[in-house]
Amino acid sequence: MHNHPTLDIKALIDARRISPMQWLLVTLCFFIVAADGIDVAMMGFIAPSIVHDWHLAKASFGIVMSAAPLGLVVGALGAGPLSDRLGRKTILIASVLLFAIGTLVTALTQDIGQMMTMRFLTGIGLGAAMPNATTLVSEYVPQRRRNLLITSMFIGFGVGSAVVGFAAGWLIPRFGWRSVIVFGGAIPLALLPFLFAYLPESVRFMLVRRHAAERIAATIRRVCGYEAAPGTTFSAPEPALHTTKSTAVLFTRGYALTTLSLWITYFMGLLVIYLITGWLPMLIKDSGLPITEAANITAMFQTGGIAGAILAGWAMDRLRPAPVIALAYFGGALCVFGVGAVGPGSASLSLWMLAAGFFMNGAQTGLNAFAPACYPTLARATGVSWMLGVGRLGSILGSASGGILIGLGYGFGPLICGLTVPAALAGLAILLSIVAARRKSADAPDIAVADVSALGH
Repeated sequence: MHNHPTLDIKALIDARRISPMQWLLVTLCFFIVAADGIDVAMMGFIAPSIVHDWHLAKASFGIVMSAAPLGLVVGALGAGPLSDRLGRKTILIASVLLFAIGTLVTALTQDIGQMMTMRFLTGIGLGAAMPNATTLVSEYVPQRRRNLLITSMFIGFGVGSAVVGFAAGWLIPRFGWRSVIVFGGAIPLALLPFLFAYLPESVRFMLVRRHAAERIAATIRRVCGYEAAPGTTFSAPEPALHTTKSTAVLFTRGYALTTLSLWITYFMGLLVIYLITGWLPMLIKDSGLPITEAANITAMFQTGGIAGAILAGWAMDRLRPAPVIALAYFGGALCVFGVGAVGPGSASLSLWMLAAGFFMNGAQTGLNAFAPACYPTLARATGVSWMLGVGRLGSILGSASGGILIGLGYGFGPLICGLTVPAALAGLAILLSIVAARRKSADAPDIAVADVSALGH
């Protein structure tokens, strides 16, 4: 009998320097998230123009604003289990294709019903893309820099949201609101050839799903630059599970409280973010400021999130992640109250928006980096995507309730100050994950090792 060497894939990735292909993976996923940010934010910037051109009531346009988040829920809930069964790369490319085409077709719509339908279909693609990008990156970057790299990837969301804000301020007066939608669809469409050519499948997924060892070895060689010896057996430590269904893992002992904590936190955070990005431009415009200035002020919220995401990831790699995220949400609650208190006519509004974005987007991005480590490979994509899916109900509430509250007469101050409550609740909810981690540690589940024997010569 031959004594074949064994290679721990996770230990290999954690021990080695980040290769050029791993950097390329993070970069490609950065652009996917940026395209997501463009699509999510653009409706807030073009909403005043559409309401004017189509002679709509503001409350009725809230249905359009909530259509994409509803699609995001469907996409996220469906994509996670599919990704854990079919692979991260396949579902990720399909989702980018769907939301690119859906966005471009949205520019051709002629009434509110057509736009609502296309926004829903676009949302399905968006909902499937982000959790798969997060999962794929988390399974390819070393643990010592994982949080910083994932939050850096999610800076793309803030970059995309800020870019489309400035682009809308320039495009709308010259080419109309449809040009902003075309801009939002062209970015993911241009990205697709690079995803086909360079995006790798997760080696940890291939290991758990018992793919051929030659394919695993070839992927490690291509992505990590490591040449495994012939006949190598690949392995990775995984928690012992009593089920093989990815959806069931989320509610088993040791994971149920974590799942609840992530869902509540993500829901509350998105409620705040979507209401601000979706309705603040209209609130500022209604106060008498031009739409260009309203767009630029709102874009400060996403701009602040860029720095917040970097600092959150850096702190999470050095401190306990959950308290870092909680502290950021509490800071966000304070700054959101400041935005509502100073009002749209204040010279300090841009600074308060920058600070609110720094904390709220930093916390939300940190949560995206934190979630993959909470679940085993078998259910990682499902855990992340279902957190995003259930959390997106908060974005639906934020998108729809803004128009309703404005219609009921709530002005800038009361509406924005009220968002202090869900921001603070998000900070409290993430602290539940600390209790869950202590329970899981007390249970001390056995570690099972998933092996794939080398095939061929």
